[in-house]
Amino acid sequence: MSAARLLAVMAAATLALSACSKSADIDARIHDYILAHPEIIQQAMNKLQAQQDAADAAKAKVAINQYRQAIERDPRDFVANPGGKITLTEFYDYRCPHCINAAASVLRIIHDDPDVRVVFKEFPIFGATSEHAAAAAIALKDKGGDELGLYQDMMNTRPLDDAAIDRIARAHGVDPGVLDHGPIREQAQAQILAVRKLAIDLGIEGTPAFIVGDTLVPGDDTSAVTQAIAQARNQHG
Repeated sequence: MSAARLLAVMAAATLALSACSKSADIDARIHDYILAHPEIIQQAMNKLQAQQDAADAAKAKVAINQYRQAIERDPRDFVANPGGKITLTEFYDYRCPHCINAAASVLRIIHDDPDVRVVFKEFPIFGATSEHAAAAAIALKDKGGDELGLYQDMMNTRPLDDAAIDRIARAHGVDPGVLDHGPIREQAQAQILAVRKLAIDLGIEGTPAFIVGDTLVPGDDTSAVTQAIAQARNQHG
């Protein structure tokens, strides 16, 4: 190896060692700074969550606009305040604890604000008993009965087992025998499957989930639902 080549190799090695040394020094300083200021970890996590929430909201907005008709205007769904200008859609399960928590707020909105049109999506996710409850509601709608009263009774009953569902259905004029076989059962299964597919297309993973305008509100965040209604009202003028 020539002297010039040897000098070049030695210079490169020296620079590499210097860079490693500087990198280790920087890493140590960052480590010490984080230990002295641990709050920056939470700040970074908050920023990351905000970015993720914004991305999720943008994705939901696209899906909502794509499936608007199915969300708001499926004739199979029960609708309270059908003349309202603002539509609030709820995906729910009668046996979901969070849906039960949100039910009082949903009923209050219906009672206090007739301008809010509330669409009920039967989305049973807690097994066969929840499907039985959804079938009772679908059967009652088919009869033109008091589905809002049934909704309230279901949400207020603990435990909501098959016997309680049959008792509530019978009190509202529905024969429980039609829920497990025949046309009503087939109708209920088809409607439930359609709602499940819609939930998948919208990225809804649990209950309750609310949609107002272009906004998807997951969980029983009733304050966010109220804000979404106010925003939709402002947009409608």
